[in-house]
Amino acid sequence: MYSPSIQKLISALTKLPGVGPRTAERFVFYLLKSGKKNVAELTLSLTQLIKNTKSCKTCWDFSDSDTCPICSNQKRNQNIICVVSEPQDLHVFERLGQHNGVYHILRGTIKPDDEIQNKQLKIPELLDRIKNKTDLEIILALNPDMNGEMTMMFLEKKIKEINPDIKVTRLARGLPMGSDLQYADEITLGSALKNRT
Repeated sequence: MYSPSIQKLISALTKLPGVGPRTAERFVFYLLKSGKKNVAELTLSLTQLIKNTKSCKTCWDFSDSDTCPICSNQKRNQNIICVVSEPQDLHVFERLGQHNGVYHILRGTIKPDDEIQNKQLKIPELLDRIKNKTDLEIILALNPDMNGEMTMMFLEKKIKEINPDIKVTRLARGLPMGSDLQYADEITLGSALKNRT
């Protein structure tokens, strides 16, 4: 049995996604063997993360200021809001460099069996944000899985209740470049046919 300090850190690390007891154990012993300097750097980074990081009051991305750089950038088109599930999704779109609008991060998707998670989603904040606005396009850019589809259908319904003139779009789905038709699944092929250009 490990000392209480080691066991406590192993337990804390297993709360991270994808980290099981064995991986947590390897992390702890790596830190112990690497010396106090590396542990101090990690501790300082975690302390600064907790101290400095806030939620953007507009889009709910994580930022070091109350309003993130994207929301405060007046060159961005404030009338095109790309709705994503997680902050990491926003940064995928930003790396593409093809979206000049702004974002709204839901912090997850609707899950039928998780009422607590559903209450934490930033859906009311999105609906508040678009209230009394015209000439908007809302791009629903969630994963095309069951929870993502359910969330997009719910959002589209709620947005249209607020203002039926708001344009609601989704990402096109279909075949990736260089793929072979005979290996495409029926859903992907059907989506490619339906969303043809």
